Amino acid sequence: MARRVVPVSLVAAALAAVVLLVPVASGSSAAKYTVTAVDFRFQKMPKTVVAGAHTFTLVNRGQATHDLKLAGKKTKILNNGQRASIRVTLKRGKTYAFLCTVPGHAALGMKGKIVVKK
Repeated sequence: MARRVVPVSLVAAALAAVVLLVPVASGSSAAKYTVTAVDFRFQKMPKTVVAGAHTFTLVNRGQATHDLKLAGKKTKILNNGQRASIRVTLKRGKTYAFLCTVPGHAALGMKGKIVVKK
């Protein structure tokens, strides 16, 4: 019975492919969003997301100061041109409210909801 020899480079390439595909196959849900605050609304805030850890970076392009509060976390209050990030874990099937906590800004439209897909 003849013995078959598999080249080491072929085995290494196969292992590398498995390592690269595992995060995709496991449904890795970490995402990053850059949200722009203008007077008086948020731009580029997603309406729906998948469950998991997400990083939201707020960039203030408005003349007024703004911040972002979501899922119990809040950025610092930002002046024009500044940016800050929060990392939140969002649970499947839930809806999360977000808003600017600067007095009066939410009433002027700086608020909304994010729905986490089931």
